[in-house]
Amino acid sequence: MEARFYEKQGVQTKCLLCPHQCLIGQGQRGRCQIRENRNGILYAEGYGKVAAIALDPIEKKPLNRFYPGSTILTVGGYGCNFRCSFCQNYEISQNLGIARQYLPHELRSIAVSQTSSGNIGLAFSYNEPLISYEYIYDCAAEIRQAGLKNILISNGYIEEAPLKELLPLIDAMNIDLKSFQDNFYRQQCGGALEPVLRSIRLVAESCHLEITTLIIPGLNDTVEEMRAIAGFIKGISPKIPLHISRFFPRYQMLDKNATDRQKMAELKEAAGEYLHYVYWGNM
Repeated sequence: MEARFYEKQGVQTKCLLCPHQCLIGQGQRGRCQIRENRNGILYAEGYGKVAAIALDPIEKKPLNRFYPGSTILTVGGYGCNFRCSFCQNYEISQNLGIARQYLPHELRSIAVSQTSSGNIGLAFSYNEPLISYEYIYDCAAEIRQAGLKNILISNGYIEEAPLKELLPLIDAMNIDLKSFQDNFYRQQCGGALEPVLRSIRLVAESCHLEITTLIIPGLNDTVEEMRAIAGFIKGISPKIPLHISRFFPRYQMLDKNATDRQKMAELKEAAGEYLHYVYWGNM
């Protein structure tokens, strides 16, 4: 399927979906690895390709204050527009391997069939869903027509225009706020902080929002940084839930220990000075 949000620049294409704005040569793909230039046309190569599908508890997303106790049909593709050295789900996000084709109406049928098991809709997770924008949009429209809920679990790294167009179809999001340091985003993720903060502000105006921060020893685990994160969230609304998630050595970051439990407790207490709802994850 031809991608949206791009412009032609001779034989190259400039993707305008996320802040990377990749300039993609003929036969090449953008940083996300699923948007490809074919003869000057940008294609959403990952459209309909699902690498993982499961019926999960809503709290696993994590969403603790959106229909608690329910389940959600969750799908994920492959690829990501970040390159986090600590990726906790790299087997999917950094893998361009085997995937099965599910058209939007097929996911709608599966989601509806699972309502008897407590399913409330469809969640896009496991990898970064917004790089598959066209597929997400079409699936969300189908799910909305069926009277079910749409959920996104995202790094929030998307341009303002496509996000605004998608949000009317989305009922809830969890956005990773990986750090409150721009240098962290640039060195550890290959991105930038400000676009993520912008997305958080926009989403908070449109649908239910919860935020997750993975606590990595020596990189983003100070009380000062946690207070900066919690203070930013409080400036939007102190009722936005924050999930403080425990790091375990994964992917390319195997030289660090799991986050100390006492440190997690200390950071949870600090965040609680600003926010009504602070939760632990991976404990």
